[in-house]
Amino acid sequence: MPIYHSLGTLPKKKHITFEKEDGSLYREELFSTLGFAGIYSTLYHIHMPTEVHGVKPLAHVPFEPWEDAPKAPFHFFTFKAQAGGDIVTARKTFLYNSDITLSTASFTELDDAFYRNGRADEVLFVHKGNGELHSEYGVLPFRKGDYLVVPRGVMYRFENLDADNRFFITESYGPVETPRRYRNPFGQLLEDAPFSERDMHLPQWRDPIDSKEPARLIVKSNNRYHEYTLDHHPFDVVGWDGYLYPWSFNIEDFQPIVGQIHLPPPIHQVFQTPGAVICNFVPRLFDFHPKAVPAPYAHQNIDSDEVLYYVEGDFMSRKGIEEGSITLHPGDVPHGPQPGKTEASVGVKDCYEYAVMVDTFKPLELTTLVRETMDEDYIRSWLS
Repeated sequence: MPIYHSLGTLPKKKHITFEKEDGSLYREELFSTLGFAGIYSTLYHIHMPTEVHGVKPLAHVPFEPWEDAPKAPFHFFTFKAQAGGDIVTARKTFLYNSDITLSTASFTELDDAFYRNGRADEVLFVHKGNGELHSEYGVLPFRKGDYLVVPRGVMYRFENLDADNRFFITESYGPVETPRRYRNPFGQLLEDAPFSERDMHLPQWRDPIDSKEPARLIVKSNNRYHEYTLDHHPFDVVGWDGYLYPWSFNIEDFQPIVGQIHLPPPIHQVFQTPGAVICNFVPRLFDFHPKAVPAPYAHQNIDSDEVLYYVEGDFMSRKGIEEGSITLHPGDVPHGPQPGKTEASVGVKDCYEYAVMVDTFKPLELTTLVRETMDEDYIRSWLS
């Protein structure tokens, strides 16, 4: 995230004494990536961030693999999975590989615990609901359509979250970034990028909390969970600065790129990771060549599995899609519009649709939740 940001009170230079009114020191913490070679932020705490009373493992198992799942196209209805749970158990995982995990969540039992994903960046797409993401960096208000980008290791929790909430969550074991081709050598987004820095929302100031009441922190590391008992409230930061922090971007602020004829999915890209790209489909004008076919042509992207999470609208190339549907098209087999969709798109001038697409560079594995929520007739839906 190549934007410098700072909040609160900071000393004149790094790594020098920073005194409280009573003469004791604020505690400096460097939060860094790639050792000391990546982006980082520097935070100043009232208390030592290392003070912990204890830790215990949690028995939660995040998903059950579908060991003998066929290699085939799938359509499944995520709204049919049991909804609800706390910051950990609400997450319903459907797809995964060694680079990425794809889940949905409706949080209904949030308490005062904090959460940290120690090994993966998270992109939480807000399908429904408003609320606030609180972290050591401040408050990030969010609304329907927001992508909440939380770097690995950032401690957070939701507050003032609507009861009717729903998220589509991508966990990436590589860093989530804006696409490199959208940026100049200095990291600034180019003029022809489909969004700009003005569309990005950064944390807002929140007064530090000076409390010695013990606090609960749930840490996820790969697929194991541990509960830490912290010595004090962790949001005791009086100031911070740097390039590493949670931020958000709303899907409605994406400026779609259109052309005379159908353009391939990379024009819809929002984020890049080492193991996948994240794109979105938004309302847009269709292709304007007099003989244009707006529906996509059949294709087989042999190096990618394609996942689409459908948010709302009328998706032009699919039948039987519902809000919260996910389709998976593995790179092993070709896919394209279902019968009648190509012909129906000819002459249409625009569309209204919102969807999030994740294209992975390694094959995806399925969990038993796919089997429990799938449309068993989907594989036959291309027959005339």
